[in-house]
Amino acid sequence: MERFKSRARRLRESQTSAEARLWQALRNRQLARWKFRRQHPIDRYIVDFVTLDGKLIVEVDGVTHSSPAEVERDKVRTEVLKACGFLVVRVSNTDVYENLEGVLELIGSSLRFE
Repeated sequence: MERFKSRARRLRESQTSAEARLWQALRNRQLARWKFRRQHPIDRYIVDFVTLDGKLIVEVDGVTHSSPAEVERDKVRTEVLKACGFLVVRVSNTDVYENLEGVLELIGSSLRFE
């Protein structure tokens, strides 16, 4: 587990510009009351963003996620994370850059309200 924690720290330090932009909108409970974490280990993966209370994972995908091998890898990853009890939402870098409000609306509507 320590290996995952140190890798998550490194990923936080080297986040993509799309991840940085989305993080600025999610951090400090800016989306309603939801507390998000970034680059957080769950099972054998480190997810981009998660709200543990809302059981929602948000993955920001760049162009490398469009190859057939990556699509299959993402499918397996999503299934494992769903088996852990999370809903997984995937958004593209382009969506974050060009339609951040729409991305935030999608995230908000995907959260499970208590």
